[in-house]
Parts: sequence; structure tokens; C-alpha cells
Amino acid sequence: MKWFRIVCLAAVAGQCVGTGAAADRAASPEGPGTTPKSAPVLRPLEPADSGQVMLPGPPPAPPAARVAPPPAKHVEDAVLRQRLAPPVVPVAPIKPSPLAEIGPEVAAYCQKQIGHWKEGDARKLLGEPRRHRSAYDETHVVNGTIYSFADPTNKYKELELDFDQKSGALRTVFVYPPRLSWQDCRRLWNGPVAAADAPQGRKFYSYTNRRLDVLVDPAGQVISLGWY
Repeated sequence: MKWFRIVCLAAVAGQCVGTGAAADRAASPEGPGTTPKSAPVLRPLEPADSGQVMLPGPPPAPPAARVAPPPAKHVEDAVLRQRLAPPVVPVAPIKPSPLAEIGPEVAAYCQKQIGHWKEGDARKLLGEPRRHRSAYDETHVVNGTIYSFADPTNKYKELELDFDQKSGALRTVFVYPPRLSWQDCRRLWNGPVAAADAPQGRKFYSYTNRRLDVLVDPAGQVISLGWY
């Protein structure tokens, strides 16, 4: 009896479902022959699958930076040569040697500068003076300065230049030969001379046909030649 009631209830439920479905099709706005919308209780409560599954994990890595292609071989060679090449240093002009300008006879060269050279001009060509001393006139009054220089030609023991106190110009050139007798001097420069006694038994000879004075010691050796 109990089983009979269960079968009857199932049949009644099937009729109700069929009747409800027919009613839904009849009442559907799309008209007969269309599939009616499902009842709310029969509609799925979850959204349809998207087909993509997102799993937990670290964020995706950023796209790799674009690597520039290596430079061409000729570019690498040019850069390498530029790095290895020594810096270009301007070459200073070569200063001519004093010997090239002076020539073989320093006394004759300096004599040509009388009245033109100042002390600074002598320093530019001959370098710094070794020492200096005062020059005096006939009344023993200081009227100039005498600077001593080394002879760049090594012909004389020393070279002295006398500069006037007022004008500052060169006025006398003195040279001190290592070995020169008065007889040798007469053979080098002939002409009339005027002689005068000097202190310590020395002799002072002055040529009258050229601007040259000669100081000679008692033994006849030349102490100095003075060009003016």
C-alpha cells in the first residue's frame, strides 16, 4: 500500500511538470515552437565557465629589454684606435741656438749691438749674467753697469757688457782671451795705436783706426780686449 502511494505521487508530479512546460511554451513571448526561459529555481546560480583557469603564483616577469646588436667590426676598430692613440701634443717651435745667431766671433757680434741692445736683450741671448759691477768715468763717478756673461762660443774666458746708466743702451764689449800676446794682437789687427801706462805695470793700447782698446800685462800677455 505504501509503495502504491509513492508511484501515484510520482505520476502526478510528472503530469504537473509536463503541464507546466506546455504552459510555459504557450506563454512564451517568442511564441510557440521556441524554447521557454527556465524558471528561476531551475536557472544556474554560477557563471558559465570561461575556459581559462587562473592559478595562484608570482606576477609574470616583465618583457626582456631589447639588446642592441654588436657594432660592426670597422666601428670597433675605429673606437679601439681612438682609445689607444696617444694624445696629440702641439710641438713647440725649436728655439735657435745662440751659436747659430752669434757666429764664430762673439766679440764682433756684440760690437754690432752697441747702441741697440738693452740689458734684457743680452739676457735673452746669453742667459743670466754671472755677476755685475759698476762702471766709472774719468772722475770716478758711476755712469753705468757692467754685466759678466759666459761666452757661448767658449773662445774667451769671459764676456762683459757695459750698459750706460742714463740710456740703458750697450756701449762697450769686453772679452778676456785665455792665450793672446800683444804680438799676436798686432798681427790680427794692424794699424797705428796710442799707448798709455796703466796701474800694476800694465800697458793700455788704443787703436786709432778702429774702435778697439787692449790691456796688456807686464809680461806682454793680453788681459782684455775692449770694443766700443
